[in-house]
Amino acid sequence: MSSPPTGCASTIKGAPLVARQSRCHGGCSIRRLLRVAVLLCGAVMLNASAAEQVLHYASPAPDTPQGWEQQALPIGNGRLGAMLFGQVARDRLQFNDITLWTGDRHTMGAFQPFGDVVLTLDGADAPVSAYRRELDIARAVNRLNYTQHGVRFTREALASHPAQVIAWRLTADRPGRYHGRIALTDRHGAALSAANNTLTAVGALPNGMAYASQLRVVHEGGSVSVDGNTLRFNGVNALTLILGAGTSFADGQPPLPRVQRQVAAAPRWAPLRAAHERDVGALLGRVTLDLGTSPPERRALSTDARLAAYTQHGNDPELEALYFQFGRYLLVSSSRDSLPANLQGLWNDHLQPPWNSDYHSNINLQMNYWPAEVTHLAETARPFHRFVQRLIPAWRQAVSERAALALKDPAALPPETPPWDNSVQPPQETFLTAAGTPVRGWALRTETNPFGHQGYLWNMTGNAWYARHFWEHYAFTQDRTFLRAVAWPVLREVGEFWEDRLKTLPDGRLVAPNGWSPEHGPIQDGVAYDQQILWDHFDNLAQAAELLGEHAARDRAVAIRDRLAGPRVGSWGQLLEWMEELKDPVLDTPRDTHRHVSHLYALYPGRQISPTRTPALAAAARTTLTARGDVSTGWSMAWKIAFWARLHDGNHAHELLRGLLAQPGARKAREGAEVHQGGTYPNLLDTHPPFQIDGNFGATAAIAEMLLQSHEGVIALLPALPAAWGQGSVRGLRARGGFVVDIAWAQGRVTRTTVRAVAGAGGGRLRVGERVIELQLRPGQTRTLEFPLP
Repeated sequence: MSSPPTGCASTIKGAPLVARQSRCHGGCSIRRLLRVAVLLCGAVMLNASAAEQVLHYASPAPDTPQGWEQQALPIGNGRLGAMLFGQVARDRLQFNDITLWTGDRHTMGAFQPFGDVVLTLDGADAPVSAYRRELDIARAVNRLNYTQHGVRFTREALASHPAQVIAWRLTADRPGRYHGRIALTDRHGAALSAANNTLTAVGALPNGMAYASQLRVVHEGGSVSVDGNTLRFNGVNALTLILGAGTSFADGQPPLPRVQRQVAAAPRWAPLRAAHERDVGALLGRVTLDLGTSPPERRALSTDARLAAYTQHGNDPELEALYFQFGRYLLVSSSRDSLPANLQGLWNDHLQPPWNSDYHSNINLQMNYWPAEVTHLAETARPFHRFVQRLIPAWRQAVSERAALALKDPAALPPETPPWDNSVQPPQETFLTAAGTPVRGWALRTETNPFGHQGYLWNMTGNAWYARHFWEHYAFTQDRTFLRAVAWPVLREVGEFWEDRLKTLPDGRLVAPNGWSPEHGPIQDGVAYDQQILWDHFDNLAQAAELLGEHAARDRAVAIRDRLAGPRVGSWGQLLEWMEELKDPVLDTPRDTHRHVSHLYALYPGRQISPTRTPALAAAARTTLTARGDVSTGWSMAWKIAFWARLHDGNHAHELLRGLLAQPGARKAREGAEVHQGGTYPNLLDTHPPFQIDGNFGATAAIAEMLLQSHEGVIALLPALPAAWGQGSVRGLRARGGFVVDIAWAQGRVTRTTVRAVAGAGGGRLRVGERVIELQLRPGQTRTLEFPLP
């Protein structure tokens, strides 16, 4: 078990907790009482912590596109999601199913809004008092409370993963106070019907995808009646609305029977909510974070006002901890067992959302999953893995068909799509080896949909970046079955693709041909972005092969890795983005402030560059980051926080966090900088702009990286702790090698840590400051250390 919270007594000091177990004699009952006391104390502290994990507001979100994006609050169960506005007289629950897409294998299409549940209350236009809407992210429950006509009204909404429905509950502290109407609306011309206490929508998109939604109204007291395609209620004490929705995406079958079963099987509100809270608590409760105590006057503010105050003055560590946990909440809400989280997670209210709300392979989809492993949510990465596995055949076919056409009729090859600014024209891609034979494996373009269609430029090393997430899942979980059956085929095939595609320079070094550093500059061989991703891939492939006894594959991977052209330092001390320093007025100069810093992949998420192992390259990375500047798009600032964390500069990382967790555009970039409108909306969603969820996920991962790093074979505690977080604690972070780690600190120094070997072979090495400690843990064993050590 983890170390007890502050204020809780512990009888165990500085020793392996598992080693303290002994045979039961007369003191057994005492030990049980002590164990129960510690658990109860921990539960109290967890409840207190959970109570603070609330976004709250003193007014409704406007029911406008801007209000949806910036102020409405999200709930989700991984497949179904909703945004809630908290309007009084007429409210809307806008909902999505993550699989509702236009397009197909041949056209991109876009992620679609599903529909709305519209609630209209009679006589509710009068003024209200004591208004509060909130999102409790520890319990994944949305609430609205207000007083009107002397009556206290409450609404609660949740998206249940166990029941696979969304539930909306309306109560009042006096009976018979609800009168009004409920409608189920559709955005795509579905057939609407009403019968008994149920509303149903059934339709199909132009691509043939069938979809259906159903709303069942359970009332307590009063009456409910059908009125056209709506339901009227009168004199009702309480209402529970059960919403189900689905598509034919997964099985090709009409979804209505499945949706009807889910709606009919949903339990009553109390057990439904209890099961929901157990479900999300089992995931979200794994990690607690205390970064210090905020001033009481900040705690008293609504979240939007608190964000404004933090933008101006900082000094709100509890808001920073809330922001960290909000990223975990969003990941659990948008990535469970269906499609992976897209550019907007699973929330969308536009028929044509920005960038189709699709899956971008040049950082965005990967950033969505950066927090999955380290913040103890490994299950949420599995939709990403399955997405890649399911689409590999389509991506493989795209490569083989292009190669076949290049062999048969090269003149018939279509011209490649230029980037959005037409800055460069990519050469025609043939997918032929130097010997003129088709390459093995698969590749993908920058934009993809869930059917296998791809658009925009080829992002060749996107295959290796995707494969890294398979290796990382093993590295953290130590799941050898996953490594053999799931990760290894992906790692191996990507290795084969690059073994065939790599180009040999006259000096024997290997380079990726015709690369483009997202999303600017020339197309050249040996672009740093490609080279660093490939070093990372072949290093991961070699480790996997060693573990699985694939010795020939290991030797090939090591040989290729060691021949790859590596990072180099330029004339002003920067890390070169291209093989040779460019002679350009902007590119490769301190004036380049582009949002992508792709040539620092080797720093994060990769591990080729490190202040401890490659100090000269780390210094060059620092020079590059300083020149690029801090202020940018939301997701870019999140990435930069992680960069500075890997450089062990906690104060600079925190300064960037302050820029990201700020009202959009509040931080002005230097003159001539590319963009400075990134930041955070009042509902704490990230903005590119517009809303793009990867910045939320990237920030959560980066905060974890400031507190714990394990990419160099050692568990480093507080490697980038800023001065602003002088005292605090974190529990439940994961480290590579199968470890769970708790840390407490004061005055910027570790005071206590607990490391649990929950998977893998045990062992473990701990770095605290300059000191390295061999933990020598056995599988399943726990060790607690208090500092300073003797």
